[in-house]
Amino acid sequence: MKRIVAVVMTASMLAACSSYSQPMVDTKGVDQSRYSQDNYECEQYANQVSPVGDAAVGAVGGAAAGAALGAITGALVGGVSAGEGAAFGAASGGALGLGGGAVTGVQNQRDVYRRCMAGRGYNVLN
Repeated sequence: MKRIVAVVMTASMLAACSSYSQPMVDTKGVDQSRYSQDNYECEQYANQVSPVGDAAVGAVGGAAAGAALGAITGALVGGVSAGEGAAFGAASGGALGLGGGAVTGVQNQRDVYRRCMAGRGYNVLN
């Protein structure tokens, strides 16, 4: 049980650390009022991407895979029942999938913003 709590806590911390940060744009020689408008619009597009949705999909997929692997491992290894193995596998896989999905969602937001600004002629630095 302590391992399950540790895995869930670790994945939750990873998910919390993966917050969207706006990429840098080279604004030398750029009309600031136009840049402000373009920046706002591209941020709005990026915010339409849902890291929470990606995290949920990752959690469900991770839980299913973890449960299956845990049940098999529990059945093959002595001292742990298939049910206990499945429960541990589901919790571990779900937590890791949650963290991975959140990271993917944030990366998708950054990619949308980058493509939007580059499409409007800006040099996106990172």
